[in-house]
Amino acid sequence: MSANPSAPLSNANQDRLRTHFTGHEAAAHSKRWDDLWSEGTFLPWDRGHANPALIDALNERTSILGSPLKPDGTRKRALVPGCGKGYDIALFAAHGYDSFGIEVSENAVRVSEGYLKDPGEGPLEGEYKVKDEKVGRGGMKCLLGNFFEDGDGWVEGCGGIGEGFDVIYDNTFLCALHPTLRPAWARRMHQLLASTGVLICLEFPTHKPAASGGPPWSLPSIVHEELFKLPGEDISYDEGQKPLVSDRKAVEKTLVRVAHWQPARTHKVGVINGEVKDRVSLWKHKGA
Repeated sequence: MSANPSAPLSNANQDRLRTHFTGHEAAAHSKRWDDLWSEGTFLPWDRGHANPALIDALNERTSILGSPLKPDGTRKRALVPGCGKGYDIALFAAHGYDSFGIEVSENAVRVSEGYLKDPGEGPLEGEYKVKDEKVGRGGMKCLLGNFFEDGDGWVEGCGGIGEGFDVIYDNTFLCALHPTLRPAWARRMHQLLASTGVLICLEFPTHKPAASGGPPWSLPSIVHEELFKLPGEDISYDEGQKPLVSDRKAVEKTLVRVAHWQPARTHKVGVINGEVKDRVSLWKHKGA
């Protein structure tokens, strides 16, 4: 994917966010995120509501996502890594899922806990209202933990891994991770997703040149495609850090893309010169 010459390399908020992390090793990034949540004066990723692209996906892609209830009548579980304030937690709960978010920042968890006490009906179109009274609202919980690890308690807080999570949603989580963590992200998604589950990825920013750095790091669709060919293994980049298409054969135990589209709407930051640049992809276990 080449950069749109009329699109900005990044905006002022992205530049300021990148500067906050410049010079700090990837291992220190968790603390840098927590510092931002602690100060609370610069949270550019907080748009005030769930992404309209996710709202539409949950309303329109029911043939792939299925019912929020299992055959035995219990609720399916939705997981939102890097959930922030918790808008997506509230949205999944409104659709009937028991919804869990993870945050590496203790201050973010504190903010989310306060918000989830009463998220209201939602500022767009009542998106947090219960969608089906027969199904009702699922539980809502934000947990402190490291997405890549089991031992710090967040997994137990979700009821354990068990058969895995029925839905996992990545909004601005992968693009916030240093690219060196991408292989671990793919491996972990494969591990945590239930055998019949669906991973929903909001691909952003697809238009941002890779050389502009991050976070948010450039995330064209090819990144997901290459990562899931061999979950856990790194992908190739050119000298400008642009991801490259490889001829590697996908392994049997991986996730495959079952749907991919340009959403009709998204957050304003994903719209450049009137065109939606974000993409939505749905992934399932191969053979599911």
